[in-house]
Amino acid sequence: MSDRTRIIDHGGGLQEARLIKGGLSLSLLNFGAATRDLRVAHRGRQVPVVLGYQDPRAYLDNPFYLGAIAGRVANRISGARFSLEGGAVLLPANEGRNLLHGGAGGLSHRFWQMEAAGEAAVSLFYRSPHGENGFPGEVTFRLYVSLGENSVFYSIQAEADRPTPVSLAQHNYYNLVGGGDICVHRLTSAASRYLPVDAEGLPTGSVGDVAGTRFDFRQGETLADLDPQQRGVDINICFDADRAPVLPVAALEGPNGLRMRVFSDQPGAQIYTAKHLAAHDGALAGQTLAPFAGVCIEPQGYPDAVNNAQFPSVIISPDQPYQQELRLEFSEVPE
Repeated sequence: MSDRTRIIDHGGGLQEARLIKGGLSLSLLNFGAATRDLRVAHRGRQVPVVLGYQDPRAYLDNPFYLGAIAGRVANRISGARFSLEGGAVLLPANEGRNLLHGGAGGLSHRFWQMEAAGEAAVSLFYRSPHGENGFPGEVTFRLYVSLGENSVFYSIQAEADRPTPVSLAQHNYYNLVGGGDICVHRLTSAASRYLPVDAEGLPTGSVGDVAGTRFDFRQGETLADLDPQQRGVDINICFDADRAPVLPVAALEGPNGLRMRVFSDQPGAQIYTAKHLAAHDGALAGQTLAPFAGVCIEPQGYPDAVNNAQFPSVIISPDQPYQQELRLEFSEVPE
């Protein structure tokens, strides 16, 4: 396939960019900056490795954040409130008493401006006004997505006109077989620490050792072996601060011999095995939307960092803009 970028207009302001390079193809929507479809050439077929909806208009709802950019602050903010510069910031809760993924009006549910940015590349832009979904400050977000021969690159920047929290997450659900459950996938990460959570999924403020937990991915066991009772995993693992940037922070291997390595500059990642992905129709051909149908590996800042001063700060300012680099690299599992 030749390298190319094509933008399709679905009407009503909804656009879709389709990128092709080598054995990779990717479809990205301007609503929520959502990755709708990512296909990898593997053993004679194009494997759809992220869960998606067949109808692009289904993303105008998208309650499970399939493929979206989550923010302004990804993950949970306890009590939907935090303090900033001596004042209280109150947010509209959307998960019980808490705020999840920036709220109902977060970046995942906004139209971004989209334009082609060369062969197999696209750029998106969104300006979030002061007070949008309760967050202070005007913030300008830029997302650049491109394909390499065997890699997908996501580069995200944000600039604010005053101090405000920003922590974004790319919310793909991965399934390297293309369908069925992900329990026989192997997940590997050198992370030796994680953030324990309470019954609401909120960090307790402490940092725990993964040894002896179902959050220990250091040996590359299958998700079924780590969680045989299917209690589900929805936890933030913490990467070593002195890790070598040339090494992946995580790797996922499918039973079909396809491997995805994840490279990131973020301090941790949320690992979510989609226990609460409700069964529903409308998936891409050959896929199933149901519990344990995919696994999210979401590099990001620590959850609820705005309410835990001991966590790395997610506050940006005019002098300290936001930057995140994410690369997904696909290959055969070595013999």
